Amino acid sequence: MSNKNKVENEYGADQIQILEGLEAVRKRPGMYIGTTSSRGLHHLVYEIVDNSVDEALAGFCDTIDVYLNADGSCTVIDNGRGIPIGINQKAGIPAVEVVFTILHAGGKFGGGGYKVSGGLHGVGASVVNALSTWLEVEIYHEGRIYKQRYERGKACYSLQDEGPCDEDKTGTKVTFLPDPEIFQETTVFEFDVLMQRLREMAFLTKGIKIRLTDFRKPEDHNDETDGEWKPKTREFHYEGGIKEFVTYLNKSKEPLYEDVMYFEGTKNGVYVEVALQHNQSFNESVYSFVNNINTPEGGMHLVGFRNAITKTFNEYARNNKLLKDKEDNLTGDDIREGLTAIVSVKIEDPQFEGQTKQKLGNSVARGAVDSIVSEQLTYYLEQNPKTAKDICEKSILAQRAREAARHARDLARRKSPLEGMALPGKLADCSDKDPANCEIYIVEGDSAGGSAKTARSRATQAILPLRGKILNVEKARPDKIYANAEIRAMITAFGTGIHEDFDISKLRYNKIIIMTDADVDGAHISTLLLTFLYRFMPELIKQGHVFLAQPPLYKLEKNKKVWYAYSDEELDSILKDVGRDSSNKIQRYKGLGEMDAEQLWETTMDPERRILLRVDINPDTEAEMDLVFTTLMGDEVEPRREFIENNAKFVKNLDI
Repeated sequence: MSNKNKVENEYGADQIQILEGLEAVRKRPGMYIGTTSSRGLHHLVYEIVDNSVDEALAGFCDTIDVYLNADGSCTVIDNGRGIPIGINQKAGIPAVEVVFTILHAGGKFGGGGYKVSGGLHGVGASVVNALSTWLEVEIYHEGRIYKQRYERGKACYSLQDEGPCDEDKTGTKVTFLPDPEIFQETTVFEFDVLMQRLREMAFLTKGIKIRLTDFRKPEDHNDETDGEWKPKTREFHYEGGIKEFVTYLNKSKEPLYEDVMYFEGTKNGVYVEVALQHNQSFNESVYSFVNNINTPEGGMHLVGFRNAITKTFNEYARNNKLLKDKEDNLTGDDIREGLTAIVSVKIEDPQFEGQTKQKLGNSVARGAVDSIVSEQLTYYLEQNPKTAKDICEKSILAQRAREAARHARDLARRKSPLEGMALPGKLADCSDKDPANCEIYIVEGDSAGGSAKTARSRATQAILPLRGKILNVEKARPDKIYANAEIRAMITAFGTGIHEDFDISKLRYNKIIIMTDADVDGAHISTLLLTFLYRFMPELIKQGHVFLAQPPLYKLEKNKKVWYAYSDEELDSILKDVGRDSSNKIQRYKGLGEMDAEQLWETTMDPERRILLRVDINPDTEAEMDLVFTTLMGDEVEPRREFIENNAKFVKNLDI
């Protein structure tokens, strides 16, 4: 081996890199904010807002303003105490500089600054600073303004006294510009994404006022501006806190009873808040939070809640002869059918399982929630016998439907990915047996299914044609769903099972691709399929296995050459290049059936040329997503009409 190669391959003490200060964050940003995609970009805002919310939880702040500025930066202002400006004895620099330049620094680590706090890992301010082109902080303290600027995490100058301000003014103002070197996908904040998360924060922090204002001018003035542009502002302020949150989530559903139950208390140092209300749907929508952090995988606080309601409702049903002696107890699933609930706990030292705080591990939270909910729910049911009876009767109906569903589900179960029950007869399966290489197209209609079967790569692409529109699972009981032939065919083909039987390791295809016509009916079928997957197999979406195929809208021919356009904008671009004249024969595709197998392959199925949209669930706004599905697919007409009126302007290429 040459000396050069020997040096290059040497692995010793000198090859271990030491990343100083915030360099580690810039080197591996995903370790600190999860991802550098759009979701990670918006997380920067949440981290700074979380610091302001912590001030509110400590009782020192009641108003937070978030500005989206014309230059692409974001400003967060609160009226809290202001980050301390005195010299930190250990670091020898002002405390504010410590907060923004040193990892794992802040008022959340010593136990004296905050009793409870949120933030992704308690490193919010310094991580935001590290991942920004520049960041400026202003602090209002004892009638003076103090300011410091940082560039890519490094202070440009010492903390400056900028002069006097109103004697009564206190708080912190942080402005930052995300670094395009880090966020290469996008550095543009989305108003609606921030609005959903800030609304949730306001629900979870009773009485706080959060305002979001967008100062960015639209590129072209449309009719909405009425000739005069004004900044877009939304304000969130809920004195009822999570009670109002439940009412908001149930606005597209028919409540089973009028009241939203609300229980609160403190036990063993854990402050517990729970709000709940049943509705006439068959879906459970329970969301849990710790110190205002969403815990999509639940944890001990959710276990305590479920134990409490299962035990309490069974005791009530037995004591009041609503369940006969020989009848089985109601299960948690029976009682939670149609339940919307928020479980929120505040705890001094939360222990989370996993890097991104998906699940709470503190066992003390389980006991605290169980005790408080059991005691207060028992009292509520005794005081409200009609509501108690209505819930128990709905749960008993759910129990009977569950038994019927179990028999139907057994018909749709497969023992393993490759053996057991026969695959659906209309499935054209692929020959490769390694799920990592395989994909299945869910295709609308037999004619398109026939073209797809001819066009496909038989080794790796399976085709499952569906007849017409599948059952809307948002409006059906489980036994009806399991009995539906089209749904059974999908469950069997995928191999994972559903609900409590779901096992991702048995998935037979790495990609599940929904391929429908590019028209209103196609969009409706896609939505029905996504509703089924979201309600019964959400992990398929969360783990990135679900895609939407994008068939072209236009075929353009000129001089024996062919172009395909997937949007009106792309068609205009092609026409600019080739010229607009009568020799163009432009074909507008109304459906997949209009394409022959060769066209379908080269436009929609060829992995080298096709366009696929991956379906994603953002855990930061999962409650809002649940509401969208309910609004679009549920029984209530008025919320759906309102949603369509508000969002129709975002739909392109809509044929009516």
